[in-house]
Amino acid sequence: MKKYNVTVNGVTYEVLVEEAGAVSAPVAAAPAAPAAAPAPAAAPAPAAAPAQAPKAAPSGAAGSIKVTAPMPGTILKLNVKVGDTIKSGDLVCILEAMKMENEIFAAEGGTVKSIEAAQGASVNSGDVIITLG
Repeated sequence: MKKYNVTVNGVTYEVLVEEAGAVSAPVAAAPAAPAAAPAPAAAPAPAAAPAQAPKAAPSGAAGSIKVTAPMPGTILKLNVKVGDTIKSGDLVCILEAMKMENEIFAAEGGTVKSIEAAQGASVNSGDVIITLG
């Protein structure tokens, strides 16, 4: 048995985890499967990452920062306007999803170049809400 400390919502719990003998065999088999597949997996993985980068670039200028919707919902309130300068962690809008108000914060600072979703608009997961420059 191994002893671990796990912190959940600021409360630390001490847990014991038992190592199962049956788990040992699949663990040894698991590295063999990825070893056979790295060449094919390695090629699609780099292709997938660049595919997302160009997807973000066409809707704005190169080097722009996108604030996207983390889940489908409705924009209840926009807390910024075009031309505002914001810092990393600033609240930019409120997104209602599943009858809950979710605060959307800027991951990086910058100047608001455009607002892609109006107040009251429905957005899907990954849709651009605000573009920063």
